[in-house]
Amino acid sequence: MTLPQDAQTAPRSESNFHALIASFLGWTFDAFDFFVVVFLLSTLSKRFHVPESAVILTLTLTLAMRPVGAFLFGFLADRYGRRSLLMLNILFYSIIEALCGFAPNYTVFLILRTLYGITMGGEWGVGASLAMESVPQRWRGFFSGILQSGYPVGYLLAAVATRVILPHWGWRWMFWAGAMPALLVFYILVRVPESAAWSKAIRPEARNTRAIFRTLAANLKNLAYLVVLMTLLMFLAHGSQDLYPDFLRAERHFSIATVSYLAIFYNIGAICGSIAFGYFSETFGRRRGMIAASLLSLAVIPLWVLSSSLVLIAAGAFLMQAGVQGAWGIIPAHLNEVSPDATRSLIPGLAYQLGILFAAPTPIIEYALGKKFGYGHAMALFLAVTIIIGVVVISFGPEKRGKNFFENA
Repeated sequence: MTLPQDAQTAPRSESNFHALIASFLGWTFDAFDFFVVVFLLSTLSKRFHVPESAVILTLTLTLAMRPVGAFLFGFLADRYGRRSLLMLNILFYSIIEALCGFAPNYTVFLILRTLYGITMGGEWGVGASLAMESVPQRWRGFFSGILQSGYPVGYLLAAVATRVILPHWGWRWMFWAGAMPALLVFYILVRVPESAAWSKAIRPEARNTRAIFRTLAANLKNLAYLVVLMTLLMFLAHGSQDLYPDFLRAERHFSIATVSYLAIFYNIGAICGSIAFGYFSETFGRRRGMIAASLLSLAVIPLWVLSSSLVLIAAGAFLMQAGVQGAWGIIPAHLNEVSPDATRSLIPGLAYQLGILFAAPTPIIEYALGKKFGYGHAMALFLAVTIIIGVVVISFGPEKRGKNFFENA
């Protein structure tokens, strides 16, 4: 089967851009639901009468369960299509998030956050494959940055909710607000078409269960490399984000209001970095783009955690997240391009979430190091080592910038 030339390089109609919008919003709300807990560490600790370390454990379990969701939803998306699985995933994580607002005690909350990890893990691989298969090939890097910027947008919205919802309605409403993405299912149902690269370019015989697992088995070496890459990027992201609000309160003694404003500001930097580096990767290459973004983060570590001035910390945090999410903005395009067509949801999603499995102890490690040596020095050392190793790993990895997703049609 051969598709028309225009279908090989661009979506069949403007409706395909709705796939990007839906995937972006799905990832945004998924991130919001995760970062709500980051801003509620002390609040939940007091409410459930447990130490903050117990609340941090719920973050770790959420991260650790994400590979389960990536495998389950990624396999089903490669087997039955992206669109229906994206709707199912968003519906599930919205329901679980709402239930977190009703949690009567810590045990129930812990169980719900563990289950949430499964649904959080499923969204990225499905949404990324649907979006990257739908946008024009020549703009894939730029739209990759937009898609991945949904993560800092979700972080930003969680910071806004901390200023708007938490003081007036309390912590439960923070989780109930996280149930709103369920409405996104109706938008997908009406406006988002199935991926043509899946339904028309991948032959039916390559979409059965045996073929999918055969393709996975044949690409274990590639998967292993991607897992190492994603582990390092997860160390970078969660090492710079998860406990940073707590660091600002505990060591810099900023008020909750100031911390939330700083979070909003540095997530604007993250959005800018994600889109900018994603765009430049289309010209300079995926690996070079990720390396440049990583080196930016390395350069601003002293401003980010070792300075005491609010202005310098704000500048450092802005540039830090511009670099961190700049590297991440390239990932949706990069992982989809270096993965086989028949497992374009499964392998990227599984690599992404296995990375977070290995990086899941990041908050606990940093928290323990911070208690012993001080947050600032612990976080600075953790990120510096991560970035240096990451640059080496990226340098020796594969790249297939601009791969035609219809080439096997």
